Amino acid sequence: MGQQVRGRRIRVLVGLWALAEIAVFVLVAAWIGVGWTLVAALATTVLGWTLTARQGGRALAELRERAQAHRSPGRAAGDAGLVAVGGVLMVLPGFLGDVVGLLFLLPPTRPLVRAAVGRGLAARLGVLGVAVPVRVRSTRAPDFPYPGGPVRVIEGEVIEGEVAEGGVVGEHLTR
Repeated sequence: MGQQVRGRRIRVLVGLWALAEIAVFVLVAAWIGVGWTLVAALATTVLGWTLTARQGGRALAELRERAQAHRSPGRAAGDAGLVAVGGVLMVLPGFLGDVVGLLFLLPPTRPLVRAAVGRGLAARLGVLGVAVPVRVRSTRAPDFPYPGGPVRVIEGEVIEGEVAEGGVVGEHLTR
């Protein structure tokens, strides 16, 4: 039953998106004329192909570089996915899809989209409380005596502090 409800929601959202695209297309055609609207739609499609080729090539090059260095794909995989979805949105007819696709394709706006998608997925998966940043007040104390014995120092620093907001008060944090 959950999949039927989810499928119904997706169909409703796609239908509403299509109606919104048609409404925007009609409004633009009424504003600048049908001919210029068709030219603008064709131009955004060409722009979509161009941006997808350029940004997709960069995203794939970064993925390839990370794979050769045996590093996690991380952000590069997310960028490649956003570029692919943005390219599809730009190539499909419709001005709303073009605007959203541009947000996915342009490097300055992609981190905003990536963050929004990440928050949405985290909320959907119920892991939002796990990755919440914690503010910590700290003072550096290189020779702080640890009551439990000697302190193992990692990378030359020991930080004494306590958690200021939300969380358990800690005695020592090592980096």
